[in-house]
Amino acid sequence: MKLVVQRVTNASVEVEGNIVGEIGEGLMVLVGFGLNDTQREADYLAGKLAKLRIFPDENGKMNKSVMDIGGKLLLVPQFTLYGKTKKNRPSFHKALAPDKATELFDYFTEKCSELVETQTGEFGAFMKVSLLNNGPVTILLEKEFES
Repeated sequence: MKLVVQRVTNASVEVEGNIVGEIGEGLMVLVGFGLNDTQREADYLAGKLAKLRIFPDENGKMNKSVMDIGGKLLLVPQFTLYGKTKKNRPSFHKALAPDKATELFDYFTEKCSELVETQTGEFGAFMKVSLLNNGPVTILLEKEFES
C-alpha cells in the first residue's frame, strides 16, 4: 500500500464538473493498493497517517498531527502509484484489481474516518484534483507486510 501525503491549506476533487470532496487545512492523500495489500496494511497506515507529525507547532517545528490541529483528510484513489516504468509505457500489473481495490479503499476510508474527518475522491472516475500545498510538504508512506 502506498500513500503520497501532502500537507495542504485546501484541496478538492472534481468529477464531471461536480466537487465530490473538499477540505480546508489538512492532508490530501493519493492512495494506491498493491496485489498483496489487505486490511492489515490499511489499519496500520490509517493510524500512521492520523498521527504523522508534519504540521508546525508554536516554535515552527513539524511536531503536530492532522488530529492535533483539527484538520481533515482528502483521500484520492490512485492506482497509478503502482505503475512500473521499465518501458516507456507504464505497466500497472502490480496494482490491485479494481473490485478488490474499491473494497480496500472503502475500508481504509472508514478507518481514517474513525480518527479524522475524511472526504474522498471517486474510485474509478476521471478526477480533477486541486490543492494548495502548504510548505510544500510531501511525504511518501508505504507498508507491505510479509505473508
